Amino acid sequence: MSRVNPGRSRRSYDAIVVGSGISGGWAAKELTELGLQVLLLEAGGPVNPATDYVEHVQPWQLPFRGYGDRSALERNQPVQKDCYACDEWSGKFFVNDLDNPYSTPPDQPFSWIRGRQVGGRSITWGRQVYRWSDLDFEANSRDGHGVDWPIRYRDIAPWYDHVEEFIGVSGMAEGLPQLPDGRFLPPMEFNCAERRVRERLLKAFGRKRVLTVGRCAILTRDHHDRAACHYCGPCERGCITRSYFSSLNATLPAARATGRLELRPWSVVESVRFDAVRRRAAGVRVIDARTLEVLEFDARLVFLCASALESTRLLLNSRSPEFPAGLGNSGGVLGRYLMDHHMGHGARATMPGYEDHRTYGHRPNGIYLARYRNVADAHPDFLRGYAFQGGAWRSGWGRGGDGKGLGAAFKQSLIRDQGPWQMSLYGFGEMLPSPENFVELDPTLRDRWGIPALRIHCAYGANERAQWKDMIESAMRMLDAAGATAIRPTDQETPPGLVIHEMGTARMGRDPSTSVLNGWNQCWDAPNLFVTDGACMASSANQNPSITYMALTARACHHAVDLTKRNEL
Repeated sequence: MSRVNPGRSRRSYDAIVVGSGISGGWAAKELTELGLQVLLLEAGGPVNPATDYVEHVQPWQLPFRGYGDRSALERNQPVQKDCYACDEWSGKFFVNDLDNPYSTPPDQPFSWIRGRQVGGRSITWGRQVYRWSDLDFEANSRDGHGVDWPIRYRDIAPWYDHVEEFIGVSGMAEGLPQLPDGRFLPPMEFNCAERRVRERLLKAFGRKRVLTVGRCAILTRDHHDRAACHYCGPCERGCITRSYFSSLNATLPAARATGRLELRPWSVVESVRFDAVRRRAAGVRVIDARTLEVLEFDARLVFLCASALESTRLLLNSRSPEFPAGLGNSGGVLGRYLMDHHMGHGARATMPGYEDHRTYGHRPNGIYLARYRNVADAHPDFLRGYAFQGGAWRSGWGRGGDGKGLGAAFKQSLIRDQGPWQMSLYGFGEMLPSPENFVELDPTLRDRWGIPALRIHCAYGANERAQWKDMIESAMRMLDAAGATAIRPTDQETPPGLVIHEMGTARMGRDPSTSVLNGWNQCWDAPNLFVTDGACMASSANQNPSITYMALTARACHHAVDLTKRNEL
């Protein structure tokens, strides 16, 4: 490993942001707009939407017709390939697993899906955005799993507003206390089968089970100089019209417009440097990803937004005489209470009728059925709850793979005479915070840049497994009530991590002995150090978490700047 270059002068900034994904983009936007000079560090390379976004590239334009070089995928991306979006179009937005290794116990698989490039995983995320309610923020205190959140819905609600007004969220207001409404653009439309399911569920279950169209960060009308979606469909390949929210499409351009952003790609942050005299973070140590040169940068504020596990790895590796077990670990909980959502359980069915109806375009969204377990009445078998996602579709021409026929006429018949309507309900459930699910630095394994890799310990518990059984039974019962036929369960146990909602390991709390961060995302050990990505979460709820990361980031940025103006940092 190279030593710090003595010939290069150390540069100082008002703030350093580590990571350019969903949280890092928001930190860069808010801090620059508040007047700070910001250095944004990204471990991967730049992305040029004009050439790297490939949503309109057809399979026949690719060497492997969209399937990719399977031998190369097995060799270089054996973990990443398990994500549906890691294909010949979008594989470049996922890490090389050989360069970025990690380890797990043999009986605890964990699928760590990652993206290292400017924009991070905001290029490929699912764009589903659902607010948390006090049902979620109060859960730990009610049932004793985890520490009490130091905030409540009222503390974050204005920041949800702030985020939604900027990113543009399409959705329907439903008036559900467990799923607060937001500032919505017009919703995407149900198709005919989904509308029937919604109506019949309301008739059978009342307002206890409300199927709504997904709330998603995709524009249904022009918004903030970004164009409305034209329903091409493959969002994970990029979006040249900037219709969906990503840091590349929205927050980074806003930050650049201030003239106060310096973006440095190919910058692998090795550690946070600690000033023992001032008891503050002094800055960061960086390895140039291409030259291996080691550089140091100073800042008054440091924001870690590298993704949950990467930010925690960085903190664990930020060892010093003051913090031999890692910066932020004075309470001994750094790395613990890893969570993800669990999925793969529910049901699908055939929806009879509507054979004269078909859809046009590719709506990049589905349906959402909000949590209904443990809302008003306690379930006897498990704590917390789950939601359903999914949707309805006409069986397409792919069904011909199992049929008889050949040639253009056969293909045209499959397009002209579509198969029956299908409907799916897939559960997304909450994972309880547990100290037995944790990460630590692997004692021997290192990444391409010589930084210790993580060893990840994570497994589902009895509560999650009890939810699986109820997900299947409930989904089948609801599809039956909706008039479906050929109802069949989906029962697929996927490893933790594959939902790509990993969170926790540097949680917020009220006490430095049981948490890493306070209620403003400040590190107890270094108050000018903020962690605002998924690492900060004290519980997982069952909603897609990204909008909560964005809101917490914006809130923390404003608090940090207020403190600096008062010379308290």
